[in-house]
Amino acid sequence: MKKIAIAAILAVVPFTAMMSQSQADDPIIMTVNGQPVPRSEFEYSFNKNNSEGVIDKKSVEEYVDLFIDYKLKVFAALDARYDTLTSYQQEFAMYRDQQVMPMLVTDEDMEAEAHKIYDETVERIGPDGLIKTSHILIRAEQQAPQAEWDAAKQRADSIYKALKAGADFAELAKKLSQDPGSARQGGELPFISRGQLVKEYEDAAFALQPGEMSQVVKSSYGYHIIKMDERKMLEPFEEHHDAILKFMEQRNMRDQIAQQKVDELVKEKGVSQQQFMEEKARELSQNDTELRYLIQEYHDGLLLYEISNNLVWDKAAKDEEGLKNFFNKHKANYGWDEPRFKGMAYHVKTKADVKNVKNCVKKLPFDQWAEALRSTFNSDSVIRIRVEKGIFKPGDNALIDKVVFKKDTVVTPLADYPIDAHYGKLLKKGPEDYTDVRGLVVADYQEALEKEWVADLRRRYSFQVNQDVLKTVNNH
Repeated sequence: MKKIAIAAILAVVPFTAMMSQSQADDPIIMTVNGQPVPRSEFEYSFNKNNSEGVIDKKSVEEYVDLFIDYKLKVFAALDARYDTLTSYQQEFAMYRDQQVMPMLVTDEDMEAEAHKIYDETVERIGPDGLIKTSHILIRAEQQAPQAEWDAAKQRADSIYKALKAGADFAELAKKLSQDPGSARQGGELPFISRGQLVKEYEDAAFALQPGEMSQVVKSSYGYHIIKMDERKMLEPFEEHHDAILKFMEQRNMRDQIAQQKVDELVKEKGVSQQQFMEEKARELSQNDTELRYLIQEYHDGLLLYEISNNLVWDKAAKDEEGLKNFFNKHKANYGWDEPRFKGMAYHVKTKADVKNVKNCVKKLPFDQWAEALRSTFNSDSVIRIRVEKGIFKPGDNALIDKVVFKKDTVVTPLADYPIDAHYGKLLKKGPEDYTDVRGLVVADYQEALEKEWVADLRRRYSFQVNQDVLKTVNNH
């Protein structure tokens, strides 16, 4: 029961609330909702969000209000129990474990696994060791008639005679071998152990000594003439050490080793993986400030996303009535410095469709035009019209520029759609309604909701900044 209680606390209390640190080394820079915030936490956040490459850098004083608002939103999310959502808990655990898991693997663990890989390789190679060979291949398809195999054998025999007479193996391989990959290298193949090539080839090759050449050898690929270049046993572990470690990192074997260790320890302790990882994260974070605040950043950031999306971002984007009212109240903010054309430029095959297109949409709301046109004119394999719909300013569309804005513009004909037309209205003073500038209205409405929300949070929760400690940020 005690372990379950600890896990429950960790899931609710902000991560750093579990950490104790000397206030002499890390004084309290502010208190938010009764919770002390150490200077190191503020510095971590400030420095990360004002690093090189950040465009809108803030001074320490400017960042204080942003940080307070951030903490207030997190407390609001905790009060609203967003941290109890299964989706949140699973996502937070995933991010936390991605940071903690690799830290469970020591250098000794990696060395032990490297030795294991080496020993398994030695065992797989066996007493015959490694061989490096070259070959000349005359191909014959496995299902080919006997005549084709006989012709391939005759050709291989003639090459073999030439080699026995002193011809250069590499030169003949480049000219005559039908294994293009090795032919370019004079017939050379990389080092192999038993079990990597077809049996007939291996049996003949492993029977050779360096410098020796086989007779013509038949395999399922055709006929080979094999030359033994080199034999060796695998070099000592030390010579392969760095290459094995690189191989392990490329294949994320550190994560695999970590998971194996977790599985063993979970079984040994009789707890769930979630409980074990929570405890391990807390343990490692006690001596690693960077890890502690990174995990808290995940914890708080996910909460902030959930509550902000629910109360501001998604809410504003879906609140059509709210968007309409906001636009009507602030309509003066969305005026244009030049007229816009709200409508479409379209191209058709026949004169009749010029009028048909207009009749199709003239009684419909603007946002329903596209679907009506698609279903009426382009619903099957025959595409009757090409349309560009939108709110156009001068320069957006050559046809609209020419016929609406009376610009001296050349309209490039559209192949197979020789008749150009347009339909819509000229808006001289500004948008008709919020849908004409929906993206701008949504962004402004979100900003307004955000300000209103933050003002409410600042009324609901207490906060106090220690100005003396604030002056020591990044200067102690």
